[in-house]
Amino acid sequence: MRSWWAFGLGACLLHSGLCATPLPTVEVLGQVQADLGSSEAASEGVVDGSTLQSRPRLRAGDVVEAVPGVAATQHSGDGKANQYFLRGFNLDHGTDLALTVDGMPVNMPTHAHGQGFADLNFLVPELVSQLRYRKGPYAADAGDFSLAGSIDLNYRAHLPGALAELTLGPDRYQRALLAGSRSEADQHWLAALELQGDDGPWVVAEGLRKFNAVLRYTQGTAAQGWHLSAMAYDSRWTATDQVPQRAVQTGEVTRFGSMDPSDGGQSRRLSLSGQWHANDSHGATQISAYAIDSQLQLWSNFTYFLNNPAQGDQFEQADSRRVYGARVDHQVAHPLAGRDGVLSIGASWRGDRISQLGLYATQSRVRLSTVRDDAVDQDLVALYAQQMLNFSDRWRGYAGLRSDALSYRVQGQDPVYGPLNGALNSGQGQTGLISPKAGLAWALHPAHELYVNTGSGFHSNDVRGATIQVEPASGQPAAGSGPMVRGWGSELGWRYVPDPQLSVTLALWQLHLDSELVFQGDTGSTTPTRASRRHGLEGSLRWQFTSQWLLDLDAAVSQARYVGEAAAGEGNAVPNALSSVLAAGLTWQHGPWRSSLRWRYLGERALDSTDTARAPAVNLLNLGLRYAPSARWSGGVDVFNLTDVQANDIAYLYASCTARELGAGSCSAAMSGLSGVSGVHAHPMAPRTVRLSLRLQF
Repeated sequence: MRSWWAFGLGACLLHSGLCATPLPTVEVLGQVQADLGSSEAASEGVVDGSTLQSRPRLRAGDVVEAVPGVAATQHSGDGKANQYFLRGFNLDHGTDLALTVDGMPVNMPTHAHGQGFADLNFLVPELVSQLRYRKGPYAADAGDFSLAGSIDLNYRAHLPGALAELTLGPDRYQRALLAGSRSEADQHWLAALELQGDDGPWVVAEGLRKFNAVLRYTQGTAAQGWHLSAMAYDSRWTATDQVPQRAVQTGEVTRFGSMDPSDGGQSRRLSLSGQWHANDSHGATQISAYAIDSQLQLWSNFTYFLNNPAQGDQFEQADSRRVYGARVDHQVAHPLAGRDGVLSIGASWRGDRISQLGLYATQSRVRLSTVRDDAVDQDLVALYAQQMLNFSDRWRGYAGLRSDALSYRVQGQDPVYGPLNGALNSGQGQTGLISPKAGLAWALHPAHELYVNTGSGFHSNDVRGATIQVEPASGQPAAGSGPMVRGWGSELGWRYVPDPQLSVTLALWQLHLDSELVFQGDTGSTTPTRASRRHGLEGSLRWQFTSQWLLDLDAAVSQARYVGEAAAGEGNAVPNALSSVLAAGLTWQHGPWRSSLRWRYLGERALDSTDTARAPAVNLLNLGLRYAPSARWSGGVDVFNLTDVQANDIAYLYASCTARELGAGSCSAAMSGLSGVSGVHAHPMAPRTVRLSLRLQF
């Protein structure tokens, strides 16, 4: 009721004059911009808003798939963060992919569900003006979680006019969007309200209810100005997590069935952020600050009756935090040794104040006992400097240095539902890393550039792992992990841009990581393991071969392996590390018509370190069609999974025990709980889905 009331209020505000006089909209075919003469690496780029809008999009987080080599899936309810893949990483929910929206970090360190949890469900894709991406740890201003890459999503200052859009689909899918802006001289107000509901194809209806609101004020020009943004997001859902494939084969559960109908979650995010910039003879300066209030409760059951045959294995993960941060960046002309150059310097601070970081044993969302309950404070302070020099008309390069200092305090809280003395795992500490970066570019020809890049970076670990002494569930001594994990990467690249209609890039890269994070099915958490090495080759092509047709092709192949001696019974394959991600798109626009056909291929991948179990390759086709007979009205149809393939978004290999197996005595008794039955557990991809939309611009 609250969401619909807010939506109605927003409609009244827009109708009463928040929106400017409608302007005719002219849409053009967009593409990934590839700048010769200014890019630092072949693996960086900018995707404009028109390209993002032309792609059919099943979920808000799918916008990141505009980045070559990135795949985004889902292994639970649609209110949960996406699963991300890039450069041979199963990034879980964002461990080594740094995401920002409107200047605010999305990744959450020391998170109840997974390190670097990056939930993009609060994103309003129609407001995104551009997406900037970089891969690898080569830039001095890229910090935590950016080892595989970073993606920055920027919102528009204003819209050409107001819009109201309604989208309907099967399984009670409904999405309503109302957005508009008002401009006077150099002042712009922008507002957007989004409501979404969806039951999905699941036997247990998802019951997703999502509310999203954005209010943004911008003043000034490109030379000097500022903006202030307020965002509010609320979502709740019932989840169908991955199910054991053996249970599907025996008929214990259907392909879209649920093993625990009470799984699900609820999430809330409130934020206020601002940014000020000035560009003058003294250089370019940007100052930003933000405050975020984030709440999440997740109920999951990955192993069913393996650990608690009487009441089941469901657990709750609760995360309640406030995040504060600020950042200053400054660029100034700074020649050295008679060569033109630019010096970039910056500083940032992020403070996470986590009042509840809980893990609880539950049954039908009712708490039975406390496994862990902590309060955590952690601060990350960074300083960086990077000098770029033009050695000649054809050679340029940069060298940079970044310093990150992490301090943390973990305080166990007296549990309400169990006897654990949280003080056993309390503690505090601090650590830091120095990360050098460097790159060189050579203009081989006016249309060709070659690049070499190298650098060191890191991702932070859950700081509870640095203070742990006793395993909460078993009471056995526990080995801690370092709070920061270093990685080293390098890359050789080539970019070819003979004209604005064609661009080609190639990148040969490698990355070494001191410690890998691996998903654990019985706890729903990630655990640090051995060091790893990855290498691969990426290629991209963007070709607008006529005024009406645009072709884009992306290919990324990689290999991920642990290094060092494997323990008995283990191997060196990194589970769920995608060996290949291929994508192609064909976009057509003629008069009022626009269509986009997109293909994505996810290659086979190992499900265990011995590479004896593998997940099959996935081919997916999506189609989007838009018709705009006038500047005011437009309609569209999106078809997802066009060929209706029966594939999985994600698959894991681990042991579990179902209700039928428990009754039949198939799960042999162990010292604690049951030993279970090992097998593949998968979350199915949605079947063919058709969504219709109608948009009014006024």
